[in-house]
Amino acid sequence: MSGWITTLVGSVVEAWAELRIHKTRVLLSLIGVAVAVTAITVVVGVGAIAQQALTESSEKSSGRPALIALSAYDDQTGAPVGAAELDGPISTITDRYSIDYSSWNVQVNASAQFATGVQPVYGQAVDVDYGTMHRIEVAEGRWFTDADEQRLAPAIIVNDAFWKLLGSPDLRTHPVADLIADGTVSAVIVGVLPPSGYAMDSPTMTILYSAWQRIAPPVDASMGASATYELWVPPAISAELVPLVERDLSGAFAQGVSVQVNRQDYLAYDNGDQLLPFKLVIGGVAVLVLFLGALGLVNISLVTVRQRIREIGIRRSFGATAGRVFFAVMMESVVATVAAGVVGVTLAVVIVQNPWVRQMVGQGVQDLPAFPVEAAIVGLAASAGVGALAGLLPALVAVRVKVIDAIRY
Repeated sequence: MSGWITTLVGSVVEAWAELRIHKTRVLLSLIGVAVAVTAITVVVGVGAIAQQALTESSEKSSGRPALIALSAYDDQTGAPVGAAELDGPISTITDRYSIDYSSWNVQVNASAQFATGVQPVYGQAVDVDYGTMHRIEVAEGRWFTDADEQRLAPAIIVNDAFWKLLGSPDLRTHPVADLIADGTVSAVIVGVLPPSGYAMDSPTMTILYSAWQRIAPPVDASMGASATYELWVPPAISAELVPLVERDLSGAFAQGVSVQVNRQDYLAYDNGDQLLPFKLVIGGVAVLVLFLGALGLVNISLVTVRQRIREIGIRRSFGATAGRVFFAVMMESVVATVAAGVVGVTLAVVIVQNPWVRQMVGQGVQDLPAFPVEAAIVGLAASAGVGALAGLLPALVAVRVKVIDAIRY
């Protein structure tokens, strides 16, 4: 074992010494290898940020994995079972299975008084956990907290259109909006959601479900129109938990009520890698550059080997085996390309970790990933692999050198 390590270290040192002698010849080829490794590593690193951006976008719309949605419908009328009827059975289920994160998601309708008059306002009644389950990010202010459950004046989070209709007040002044539901209620605005990008945004709001129960009209069709309860559970137990929750929820109702329990997060559907076309195009260009760099290195190595025939012949005369000669010549290419790979990976880290690049690629990402170790491994592995391939032909030529060749040259 120690002999093998000594041979490897000796070959690397010898290869590095030869590279220093022929550095002018190999420099241009190694530049191409370094550029290609940089491109490959950047693709993997930037791809990790872009993948996180896509993941978070999916989690905002459909929830984090694994998000299970519960709802119930009357078999005869097809009307959804109201949130008030689902409340008791669902509380029992969350306690039974020790579910830490859960939330109502109920569509609500109300009206609000603005300077331009009364306008309808649509929105959601949710619980505090909803923000974590859907990665909700506010542009101004904050998301709901447990303390908001106890407020006499309900807390609401509004969209940008709602906020602008009120004159974009400073949230530090605790602005209020008059909601018209079961009478007129003054609600405190604690947060503003980012603009959605639609030019014709209508005013919307998000309110805590407990607060909506207090201010909603006694007969409110919206409480049953789209009353869904969501559970956030570990993906590993979701497949086992869904039928159990469905069984328990069905058992809480008499005959004539259909229960729906299913996963609705993005991982419940196999959409493949959405970044695959981008990775293939950039990766393909990088592989082409890597191949061209390898060709240049092969040509230079062949010329170098032919100029070293006398040296190799003398080595053979002193007992150097064909395997030792083969390994030494190949290691020159491998060491050269690995050195270029280290430079390429270093450049890639500088590029990917640049704040401007991270902001452009990961705009709006809450959990920006660190530079992926696998990106550096891929870059170094690619450089070592191309070095081994580039050194194969020159090494075979070197093995065929005989002792008599040293005299001829």
